[in-house]
Amino acid sequence: MNTGDNINTKNADWSFAGEVPKNFDNHVGKSVPMYKEGHDLVCRLSDFFVADNSKCYEIGSSTGELTRKLARHNGQKKVNFIGIDTILEMVDVANKKCDGIANVSFICDDILNIELEKSDLIVSYYTIQFIKPRVRQLVFDKIYESLNWGGAFILFEKVRACDARFQDMMTALYTDYKLEQGYTEEEIISKTRSLKGVLEPFSTQGNLDLLTRAGFTDITSVFKYVSFEGFLAIK
Repeated sequence: MNTGDNINTKNADWSFAGEVPKNFDNHVGKSVPMYKEGHDLVCRLSDFFVADNSKCYEIGSSTGELTRKLARHNGQKKVNFIGIDTILEMVDVANKKCDGIANVSFICDDILNIELEKSDLIVSYYTIQFIKPRVRQLVFDKIYESLNWGGAFILFEKVRACDARFQDMMTALYTDYKLEQGYTEEEIISKTRSLKGVLEPFSTQGNLDLLTRAGFTDITSVFKYVSFEGFLAIK
């Protein structure tokens, strides 16, 4: 099935491996509303949390674009930026993109397999929604434990609406958006079919519940556009 931008996949079998990393930045920039603006917001929020000798993790760093932007934005500080992704092809692209930036590195592994060091900022930009719900709370717990007191977790996710009526509206608005980006009806349907069982977004409240159970009490929404939301949680 053709999902647009030279990306082909199968029913209920979306993957970030193979040829996807080569076309990912263009595809996701068109598929997710205000994707680059969200990057800018994350960078500006980092001003409040990273300082000299800080560590900053990005979970699901994909091609390393946001990690690179964070490093450049905080170029005057001695901060160690570490991207984590499970897809080797993504990590390869990220390493090439950030070649020459000494304080940026990438790890190809599952976050649950990694011993995180104490950090002042952890970012997850549209990543948790692809982690199986059965282990999602474990990821949030690990993030909370890794953060220093006063450190922050910035979480951007696609979110489900609070009831079926609103969900129908959000789906229709998002479909219109993708049509305006130049995707055909066939490409939109193919992408939706490929994501079955792979993309599992929670509602706003569902994400707040995960954060609260992990231990976060200071939580606010910093971004919302239709079914896309950004949260800031401070330990």
